[in-house]
Formats: sequence, structure tokens, C-alpha cells
Amino acid sequence: MATVANHPRCGVCGQKLVKNGKTSAGRTRWRCKACGASSTVSRPDITAKAQFTQFHQWATGKHSITELGLSRSTFHRTTTWCWQVHPRLPHTGEQHRYLMLDGTYFNGYCALTAFNGTHLVDWQFCDREKNASWTRMLQRMTPPQLAVIDGNGALESVITGLWPEPKIQRCYFHIRQTMVKHLTLSPRTVPGQQLLAITRALMKVSTKEHAANWTEQFKQWQSMHEVTLKERTYSKDKTASRPTHVKPHQTWWYTHIGLRRAERLLHCLLTKEQLFQWLDLAQPRELLPKTTSPLEGGINAGIKHQLRAHRGLTPRHAMVLVSWYLYQFVENPRDPWSFVKRSHWADKPRPKPVAEEPIGPVLYDKNFSWEDGNGIRKGWSGSR
Repeated sequence: MATVANHPRCGVCGQKLVKNGKTSAGRTRWRCKACGASSTVSRPDITAKAQFTQFHQWATGKHSITELGLSRSTFHRTTTWCWQVHPRLPHTGEQHRYLMLDGTYFNGYCALTAFNGTHLVDWQFCDREKNASWTRMLQRMTPPQLAVIDGNGALESVITGLWPEPKIQRCYFHIRQTMVKHLTLSPRTVPGQQLLAITRALMKVSTKEHAANWTEQFKQWQSMHEVTLKERTYSKDKTASRPTHVKPHQTWWYTHIGLRRAERLLHCLLTKEQLFQWLDLAQPRELLPKTTSPLEGGINAGIKHQLRAHRGLTPRHAMVLVSWYLYQFVENPRDPWSFVKRSHWADKPRPKPVAEEPIGPVLYDKNFSWEDGNGIRKGWSGSR
């Protein structure tokens, strides 16, 4: 068949074909009235679209291959080319009110995501959260008015360098997690118990008046325990045990290092004005986010659930699956089939021929060898 169309022509004489029933497989049979040739018309584009639809349904859903009504061998054979298709995000240059920025790890790689509270703005795959990775993604976006981050050092330095005007809001949930890490949930000292109570009060701040009262309370605590925070332990004291964080050549260290680290965290956040930007920048009756939980507990957590449902993927296939999962949360997503090009399904990768390995040495081949004594014998063989 020379042409694939709704009105196909005969590949022998070039005349138009007419329908002539169906085959046993249910396909339409065509017949040429001029020469009598009979054939069927194949539509590889329709077949490819059906294959890709099955692949996309499996990649973005929770069902296994068998639950889709297909055998695993058939699915893998017909959808091998689908792993080459990736969704692409258009860069509109839109400036958002705020952006939540976070990274999540999977299969040895990391997905950096940017979320504006309603839909996903952009994402970037990398090996880990570092300056180069965050720089590459943030350079593609327009700076927002507020950036909500979890406290990653590389992300904060990149935002400060690329986006000097936007304000930074530290996530309250990660602040609390770090404070618990330094103080534990049951501090043994009174200053630690008081600072943990101040941290819990921070989670309940909802107005600027509450923020001012909390700041004053924290500064009073600093003044009250200034001597305790500066208390030192010297290595000359034989009864003092050397903590694991102390280097061998150190002659002294802070006695209450966990308490001091917790105090330094809150002090630095107040100094850099990263605690109450969600209140200072808010318009009347506007609620800006103070945590990255909508991103981490929603989209990023879904990445782990999706990979858990399709466990066993290679890192390259895992990135493709995560791309299609994340594309569901962008604003006005396109039809997934629009990303497919003819080169994807027309040039399907063929399996490489496997060379047959010899069963054994040449001695056991189908030919005879003089060394094994199976050749044609001549002369007297010892018989009478």
C-alpha cells in the first residue's frame, strides 16, 4: 500500500480501493476493482497513540501492568519507545507572589521543585542539592516577591546571589525540627526547657503583635541565660568527658553546645529577617505561607508514593516517570500525545543480535580431528 489514508489506493495499479469485509482479526479488508488485489491498511500512528496512552496511564496511575489487562512482556515490548518522550514546560516569565522551593531524593537522584501554592512552576533533576543545580533552575524563572525555603544552605546562597530583591521566609516546620534536634523533646536543663517552649509558641504566632511579643520574649531569654550560653569546659579538667564533636587539639569547648546552637539558629533568623516575612509582606486578608508543607507533603510526597507503586525502575526511567507525574500539576497541561514526534515511534529500537557462544572447544565440533583418533585409518590395524 503506497498511501495510508481514509481512501487508500492499490499498491499494484494505483487505483482506489473499496471496503471488502473484515479479516478474522477484525481489521477492514480492502479490494481493488481494477486488478482484484486485496490487502489491509495499517495505521502505525494510531497504534503508537494507543501504546503511548497505555504507557501514560500506567506511569501516572497506581495500577500495575497486569491490572491494566496486559501481559508484562507485551507491555514492555510495545512501550519501549515511550521512555524517550519527556514533557516540556514553557517559560512564560510570569512573576509569582511567592514560591515554595524544595528538593526530594529518589533512586540516587534529586528533584528540585518550585510551587506557587496552586500549581507547579518548574522542576530540575540533579544528583544533589547544590549551587549549580539550584542556579540552573532559578535562572529560568522570574524572581517572586517571597521565597519559602527549608533552610538548605545552597538554596539560600543562590537566592541571595540571583534574586537580591525577593524576601526569604524560613519554613516553621523545619525550624521546629532543627530545634528538637538540638534540644531533644525533653531537655534536661531549665534554659533548654524554656527555649523549647518559646519554639512551640513560635508555631502559634498569627499576627504582627504576636510576632513582636514573641521577639521580646526570646530576647529576654537570651539576656537571662547569657552566662549559661557562654559557659565553657576546658580539657585540663580530667573529669570532663570529651564530646564527639570536639577535635583532638581543642583545649576548650562550649558546655551547652546544643542549647547554644538552638539559640544561634533563632538569633540568626531574626537578624536576617527570615522569621516573619509571611506577616510583613501580607496584604489585608491575605495569608502567605510560612511552611513548605503544601509542597513537601503534597507533590513531593506523591513522587515517593508513585515510585513505590512502580518499584524496580532504573534511574533514567524513574526520572521519566517522575516528569510525567509532576506534569500533572502544572498550569494548563497539554495533551501528553502532543509531545510525541514521529521519530519516537517510527524508529523503534531493535534488539541487538546476540552472538552464539560456542558450546565447547573445537575438539567437540561437528568435524573430525586427527588428534582424537577418529580420522580415516590406513594400514594394518592389527587384525588377521
